[in-house]
Amino acid sequence: MSRITGLAPSVLRFWEKEFPQLSPLKKGGQRLYSPRDVELIMKIKHLVYEKGFTLDGARRELSLIPQKRARSLEIVFGLEGIKEELKEIQRLLKEEP
Repeated sequence: MSRITGLAPSVLRFWEKEFPQLSPLKKGGQRLYSPRDVELIMKIKHLVYEKGFTLDGARRELSLIPQKRARSLEIVFGLEGIKEELKEIQRLLKEEP
């Protein structure tokens, strides 16, 4: 995993303690990371090393992701509604003599 993420094994083990959502399977003394775990590690790495977040800040940011996705979906569905209304207005304008 260290080769994939570019992080030392000690960092990965430490992050497992700091981020409860990071939970690789442990078999025979080895950690087996799921694709979801790898994605999470890369997000944490980006927040901490590239954006300068503290671990607390990264934890808070990760907890906001579901809320941000929900807001994005609301916006998308809201835009779809506006699009349909505009199509209806366009249709009505075409009908007028």
